[in-house]
Amino acid sequence: MVKHSKPRAGSLAFWPRVRAKRIYPRIRTWPSTEKVKILGFAGYKAGMAHVTLIDNRKNSPTKGEEISVPITVIDCPPLRVIGVRVYEETPDGLKVFNELWDPKVSEDKDLKRKIITGKYDENKAKLIEENLEKVKKIRLIVRTQPRTSGIRKKTPEVFEIEIGGKDKKEAWEFSKNLVGKEVRVKDVFKEGEFVDVIAVTKGKGTQGPVKRFGIKIQPRKAAGKRRHLGTLGSETPRRVLWTVPMAGQMGFQTRTEYNKRILKIGEDGKEITPKSGFTNYGIVKGDYVLIEGSVPGPKKRMIRLRSAIRPPEVSLLPTEIKSFSMKSE
Repeated sequence: MVKHSKPRAGSLAFWPRVRAKRIYPRIRTWPSTEKVKILGFAGYKAGMAHVTLIDNRKNSPTKGEEISVPITVIDCPPLRVIGVRVYEETPDGLKVFNELWDPKVSEDKDLKRKIITGKYDENKAKLIEENLEKVKKIRLIVRTQPRTSGIRKKTPEVFEIEIGGKDKKEAWEFSKNLVGKEVRVKDVFKEGEFVDVIAVTKGKGTQGPVKRFGIKIQPRKAAGKRRHLGTLGSETPRRVLWTVPMAGQMGFQTRTEYNKRILKIGEDGKEITPKSGFTNYGIVKGDYVLIEGSVPGPKKRMIRLRSAIRPPEVSLLPTEIKSFSMKSE
């Protein structure tokens, strides 16, 4: 008899609901672009506030009027490029072909707290240039500079940011020239641009099925317990399925929110920092970004920004901000 089998139907949604492996996310997918440019950035969530702006969204019922919009303030100190890593395509997927490190990376005392870095080698640069036809992806290895933020810590985060562009030779020269230099958020994004926000959400520990899945509370005549399932499933198959709502980890999971609009990119954090500083964060000292709406994660969490992978029809929608609330929220 022919065995019946088919691909699963439906979305897994947020499964598996397990703790993230680390406190800041890894981005696995990047948009493809014709132009050679940096496709992402990162900053620290300082807090929320609200602004009054002119609504210029198409088909909005309040178009042309002043509206109040909640915003998230992200502290974005410059990222330092400490290396370039190139990948080649293999039958098993992308594999590291070679990498080029900053000659001064061994002098970085804060970086030694985090990783063991590679050594600078001019021969590696020549090897990459001679084999550019094999190169599939080029990514910058960058480190954050938390000492220049209001987060009060020393150990930096280290991660990769992909370089867009079809011309690999141009992308390699662009990347090689950035090694050892700082990249600012205004060099990557523009005001009015839509970005994807990736972060690890607030951790809420172990929670029951009512809070975790929103199941119905049993009536008072239920046998024994009220905040539990009425049944664990059918008699067959003779096991408890993974789809059954049960207690477990809630929060502290990597989440992506698509198409969040950048309302403003500023260079002086004093413009938007309350006199007492942001509650549970502190003072935004330098570059900052105002994102329309909320973003995942608590204050001080590192937020990664990526060029929109599925942008709306209007990919750039700058607006006029009339006023900013200095009240920390």
